[in-house]
This record gives sequence, structure tokens and C-alpha cells, in this order.
Amino acid sequence: MLVAFEAGGLLRAFILFLLYPLVCLVGEEQGINVMAFVSFAGIKRKKFMVGSSVLPKYFLEDVGDESFDAVMKAKRKIAVSDMPRIMIECFLKDYLRVDAVEGRELKTVCGYFVGLMEGKNANGVILNELRVGSHAIGIGSFNKSTDDQLFSYCKEIYWVNKAEKWNWKSLPREKYPKPLIFHDGRLAFRPTLVATLIMFMWLPLGVLVFLIRFICGVLLPLNISAIVSASTGLSTTVSRAKPLSWIASNKNDKKESGVLYVCNHRTLLDPIFVAIALMKPLVAVTYSVSRFSEVTSPIKVVRLTRDRERDRKVMEQQLSQGDLVVCPEGTTCREPYLLRFSPLFAEMTGDIVPVAVDLQVSMFYGTTASGYKCLDSIFNLLNPFVIYSVKILEKLPSSQTCIAGEKSRTEVANHVQNQTAKALGFECTTLTRKDKYMILAGNDGII
Repeated sequence: MLVAFEAGGLLRAFILFLLYPLVCLVGEEQGINVMAFVSFAGIKRKKFMVGSSVLPKYFLEDVGDESFDAVMKAKRKIAVSDMPRIMIECFLKDYLRVDAVEGRELKTVCGYFVGLMEGKNANGVILNELRVGSHAIGIGSFNKSTDDQLFSYCKEIYWVNKAEKWNWKSLPREKYPKPLIFHDGRLAFRPTLVATLIMFMWLPLGVLVFLIRFICGVLLPLNISAIVSASTGLSTTVSRAKPLSWIASNKNDKKESGVLYVCNHRTLLDPIFVAIALMKPLVAVTYSVSRFSEVTSPIKVVRLTRDRERDRKVMEQQLSQGDLVVCPEGTTCREPYLLRFSPLFAEMTGDIVPVAVDLQVSMFYGTTASGYKCLDSIFNLLNPFVIYSVKILEKLPSSQTCIAGEKSRTEVANHVQNQTAKALGFECTTLTRKDKYMILAGNDGII
């Protein structure tokens, strides 16, 4: 279902859902063939990134703590599966450090999957490794048709039944061999049969809810649209480190520039919810925003070009006219990590206020690295429930700024990143937008 929805779209996922009773009737082996055909037929092989950008998150959540400890003790690990190899290889090699993967190969014509899988053929390299191995141990499942030829070389075999698997404890995040920082895809839930049924039942009503939220957000003032949105399940929680009297006093002070609000980046709507939390109009500067999102935004949006000098002039001009909000991460991150903050904002003004933003969605992610960005806000507003958490932190002391404190721009950016991460309980990283897009989409993220 993840492959069908993320790589093929909503219609393909619906067809797979309707065919699932047939899948159950024809047996496991034929059922896998049917699901592979529906999910992969017509997908371009070069653009298939689901195996590396979407599936690892769900596979990791399904790993049992007990089995993980047993597997990781081995010097060399070989994985065998009836699933298409392109779905599992990246997860097994990158996250479980598996040395070789034996899976089904998908046939392609002119660079496109035709949905048919080749027969089971034990890899000769894998068999040679098993033959020369000093003591091969096999771990398998009673209800899976795993290749007996490979298991015949194992000196010990452990079979796991369904009851034992249900009793496994999920692998805790701190034990992941590789931190899960980036993942892509629109679905924010595990698409089991019941959960997928609920999604398809929600979508007709979800379109109506989306239209209400969208129209109210565009046409009504922020304070009124926030109330209407909350009545439809899109709520905002606001916390402040101190009373905002100093912010209000800025209106009476004759300053050359406005206040710069610096927030982490969870979705395209972050600046809007910061404006709602402050109940004041803000100007948002952002990268790679679609024309649709720019036109329909309830607050003014100004594009940045990733040209440092041009962007500096744009931000200085906007700050001279009023308050500004910027997301220096440059791209969104879903997991509890903060990417490196671009230090450009630190040079603009001494009035810097960090803002910590977090988001909880129930069905869809409103961000993507490889999909259509113009649909980001639509998927965000399609969720049955959305909880935005906005924490207004203390204004940066003068001693921690470039202008008054003579700090370097990198020091200021790192300090703001650390303060934001501390408020959210997140972990700081040195990863950037380019790192994210190279991992998830195979490009540098320039749109």
C-alpha cells in the first residue's frame, strides 16, 4: 500500500485496496504477485525512491528488539525475502547492516516496471558465503515460504511464530544503528487494512473540511480564521517564555527595523501559525514556495533566491518596513531533529526572537521532497486533526547578537538552534537542505 500510494497515487492505492480480498483468497505467493503488479506496473525505475525514502521508517518501527539484538551479534548477515528486492535492500543494508540481500527481481521494459517478478533464484554469491561460513544460523518465520536451499546450509535454525512476534517489543529509537532523520511520503500512519479503510472513508468529508479551512484562512482575518479552523480540528497551542510587553512596546519605539522571528521548519504553514500565535501581521521570507501557496497565503510571502547578497537586501528591506519571520533550516524536517541554521539572519538585526514550532498530524504529511510541493498545504489541511505547537522564546540578549555582542553570525545561528532544540526536546544536527534532498530525492533540492 505504501508503494502504491506514494509511487503510484491515490487511484492505484484504491485499486489495491479493492483487490485485497482477492489477494487473501489466492494465497500468499500469488497474493504477493498480485500486489506487486498493481503497485509497480507503469512506475519508472529511475524515479522509484520509495524503497530508500519511505519504507525504512515503517520497517524500523516493525523491528523487534529481541530479534534485533540476535541479528546484530552476527559477523555477517544475509537477508532472504519473497518481497521485491528494490523495496527492502536499502533498509536492510543501511539500517541493519546486512551484507547481502536475496529478494525477487522486478522485470522492466524501456525503463518502466511491468509489475511482474522473476522466479526465485538463490544467489550464487550468497550460497558460497554460506558454504564457507564457520557457523551459519538461520532465523525464519513458520508462515513464510522462505527459500529452503539457503536454510539447508545453516547449522542452527530458529523459527518464529506469530504469537512470538506479537510479544516482541518495538526497537527503541536510541538503538537504531543509523538515526532516522529524513523520510518522505504523504502517509503519516501505517496503512493497515482498517486504517486504509478509514482514510478512504474520510477523504470525501476531508475535501469539505479542507475547503472550509482554506477559504476561511484566505478570506477571514487571522484571529477569526484560527477560531474557525480550531472548530474543524486544526488547533494551535501557544506558550510564551515571558509576557510580550516588549513586543508591544516596539510599536511605540521608533526603530529602524522590525523584529526578526526565527523559527524551525516543520511545514509550509509555519509562518502563518507564528503570526496567529502573535496575533500580528508578519512578512514571511522563504525558499522554493509554489506560486499557488504564495498567492493563497493569508500573510505576505517574499521569495528568497539562495543568493546571499540578494537575499540580504530583500530581508533588510522587509525588516525596515516591519516584523519578519524566517525559517533558517531552509527545508522541513519531520523527525525530532533540527538541521543546521543558515547564519544569514544573524546579520540582519539585533532584535531576534527564537520561535519553536512543532506539529502533530493524524493522516497526511504536508511536506515532500520528491512530490508536488503545490499540494503541501492541501495535504496538511486534509488531516482530520492537526495540532500546531508554537513556543515564543525569550528575545536574544544583546550579548548574543552580531551587532551589539560582536558575535560571529555562525555563533548566533548555532545559539538560536540550540535554544530552539532545547525548547522542543529535539537534537541538533549539522545536516543541511542538500543532505536531505540527496538522501530522499537524489538531487540538491533546487527548484
